[in-house]
Amino acid sequence: MKTIELIVPCYNEEKCIELFYKAVKEVFQKLPTFRFIITFVDDGSKDDTLNEIKRVASIAREGVIQYIALSRNFGKESAIYAGLSKSTGDYVALIDADLQHPPELLVPMIDAIEKEGYDRATARRVSRKGEPLIRSAFSKAFYSIINHITVLDLISGSTDYCLMKRTVVESIVLMSERERFTKGIYSWVGFKNKWIEYQNVERIAGHTKWSFLGLLRYAYNGFIAFATTPLRGVVYLGIIITIVSFLYAATIGIAALKNPLVPRTGYNSIMIVLLFLGGVIITTLGVIGEYLARIYMEVKNRPIYIERETNIERVKEKEQKEADQK
Repeated sequence: MKTIELIVPCYNEEKCIELFYKAVKEVFQKLPTFRFIITFVDDGSKDDTLNEIKRVASIAREGVIQYIALSRNFGKESAIYAGLSKSTGDYVALIDADLQHPPELLVPMIDAIEKEGYDRATARRVSRKGEPLIRSAFSKAFYSIINHITVLDLISGSTDYCLMKRTVVESIVLMSERERFTKGIYSWVGFKNKWIEYQNVERIAGHTKWSFLGLLRYAYNGFIAFATTPLRGVVYLGIIITIVSFLYAATIGIAALKNPLVPRTGYNSIMIVLLFLGGVIITTLGVIGEYLARIYMEVKNRPIYIERETNIERVKEKEQKEADQK
C-alpha cells in the first residue's frame, strides 16, 4: 500500500484544522488502496493552532496525523521546506489548511501520476472570482514579467498545491537556499508535470494571511531569487548613459558653434546631468546591494527553520510497535 503524505503549512489557522481534516478524510475514504499521512507544520502561530492540531490528532481514527512546530514564524516557504524535508510518503502533496486548495483534486492528481505517468500534478486556478481586481491585475503582470526576465516558465494561476513523486520531493529538498520561492523551484527542477485546473475557492474560515504588501514582497523575492537580468541591466544602463552623454555634449557643441554670441552659464545643464547620474548611481548600487545582501544571508548558512516540537518520532515508534505485534 502506497502512502500519500500531505504537508500543510499553518499560521493562525485554529478554526480550519478540524474542518480540513474532515474534508481530507472524505477524499481518502474514496481511495482505500492508499495510506495517508497529514503533516501539519505550525509556523509559529500566535493563536491556538498547535493545540488544535494535537486535539484533532488525538481523536482522529483514520490516517496518521503528525505535526512540526517551529520555534517562531519563519514564513510559509520555510514551513514548506520543513515539511518536505521531514516527509516520508511515496507521494507528497503541498496543500493549504484553509481549503482554498480543494482536497478532492487529489483524486485526478493521483490518476495523473499513477495512470498517466506524470512525475507531479499541480493545481492551477482558471478564475479569480472573489479576488480584488487590483490583485488579479498585479498577478497577471507578475507572471508576464518573470517569464521574460528569468529562465522560468511559470503559468498564470499556478499554485503551491501539488502532488509529487518521492524523486521530485528529494530534488526540491536539495535546493537549500534561504530565500525560497516554491513556484520558481517547481519550474527549475523540471520533471513531467500535469496541470489540474479548478475554480477559485474562498477560505472556509478565518482571514487571509497575505496582505497586498506581503504579496508584493513575495513577488519581489521571486524576481531576485531567479533573475540575473537586473544585474545585466545595470551594464546596459551604463552604456545607454554614456551614449546619451556623448549625444548631449555634441548637441551643446553644435548649438555653441551656430550661436557663438549667446551667453551660456551651463548651470542648468550641469544640474540635470548631476541629478540624473546621481539617481542612476544610487539605483545601481541598490540593485547590487540587494544581491549582495542575499549572498550575505546564504554564506551565513543559518538553518532554514528551527524545530521546537514534533510528534513524528513518537508516531513512527507507535507504528513500529503495532507492526511488531502483528
